[in-house]
Amino acid sequence: MKKSLIICLAVLLALGTVAYAKDFPKRNITAVVVWGAGGGTDTCNRIIHAEMSKFLGVNVNVINKTGGVAGSVGMNYAFSRPHDGYTLCGLSESNVTAGVQGGWDKRFDVWDVFIVGGSPDVISVTPNTPYKTLKDLIEAAKADPKSIKAAASGAGSIHHLNLLAVENGSGAKFNFIPYKGSAPSQNAAMAGEVSVVVTSLAEQQQLLRGGKLRALGMLIPESFEVQGLGTIPSSFDSYPGLSKYLPISQAIGFAVPADAPDQAKSVLVDAFKKAIATDKVKSWAKENYYLLSGATGAESKAIFSALESNFAWTLWELGAATVDPAKLGIPKP
Repeated sequence: MKKSLIICLAVLLALGTVAYAKDFPKRNITAVVVWGAGGGTDTCNRIIHAEMSKFLGVNVNVINKTGGVAGSVGMNYAFSRPHDGYTLCGLSESNVTAGVQGGWDKRFDVWDVFIVGGSPDVISVTPNTPYKTLKDLIEAAKADPKSIKAAASGAGSIHHLNLLAVENGSGAKFNFIPYKGSAPSQNAAMAGEVSVVVTSLAEQQQLLRGGKLRALGMLIPESFEVQGLGTIPSSFDSYPGLSKYLPISQAIGFAVPADAPDQAKSVLVDAFKKAIATDKVKSWAKENYYLLSGATGAESKAIFSALESNFAWTLWELGAATVDPAKLGIPKP
């Protein structure tokens, strides 16, 4: 009798789980993007959610809530909504610095992240410089440390971290000049304010094709074919020591609170995996020089944990953070 009761309860529980999975979602889902409309994170979210909607059977409506530090306004808003799977948060790797900048009082592991992908960084120079190859640039920077001005967005940004990784992996030392974003840093390179710039290939592609910048190396292990430009070699080819520090890649996508119902997250994961495999998403990624990831669960959590540690402590050591990472429980990288 007792054994039969246990079996019945197990069957009922299983049926309840299946029923919940089938019932979710019952209504439209909202994706709150923490960055502005038309930007990389916004575009990425609109592409993936349009495809996910086809598999979910409901619309995923994308809205933008910007402001605060490192996207903290949008993150706090999304996290304040019921943790039922109906509110997603569109974000990127840059959001991991919100805690040490005083806009977020939690570790980033309160989110389960779905990583669509990102565009890899490239190190480039202005065409009128004498540096024709990455080796030319690195050896000049080693011979006369900090004599060559380099831009890579703001201090503690992913592009700045990639520049630091190039220095650590090659022995070169640049004179880093921070700017308020990728576009201003690229403009500075074109204007001759700096000689070197590190931003993503998606951001540089038009400037490279137009001859405004000259690419010397991808900051990933693989070379990259760019239409109308040819192949940009991997920086690892000339400096294998970079593998100890790189790649540090963009991680753009969306998140759901980690304590949302497992069944809801399972449905979202299934729709996400199907969406990222569609021709629509693959074509968009190829046209915009994005490397697709598709990471979820423990894999994406590990990626964001490493990013949070790296970004937070770099900002703290640069004096650009207002909150000690240790107080948030963020371990050193």
